[in-house]
Amino acid sequence: MSFQAYLDNIKAKTGKSPEDFKKLATKKGLLQNDQIKTGVKAGDIVKWLKDDFDLGHGHSMAIYALFKGIKK
Repeated sequence: MSFQAYLDNIKAKTGKSPEDFKKLATKKGLLQNDQIKTGVKAGDIVKWLKDDFDLGHGHSMAIYALFKGIKK
């Protein structure tokens, strides 16, 4: 599955875009100035996405990759 397919599936399931997730993560205290806050681990973000949005591990890691700047 391509990275874009992950993002498309996430949008279809949640109705949220990557930018929406950035805003929500900032409100939740996971991001600051579009960067992952010091001390926040990948597992923290994955747990939030699984718990609040019922995303699987791979889809959660796709969002984490966006937050981390690994993928655009």
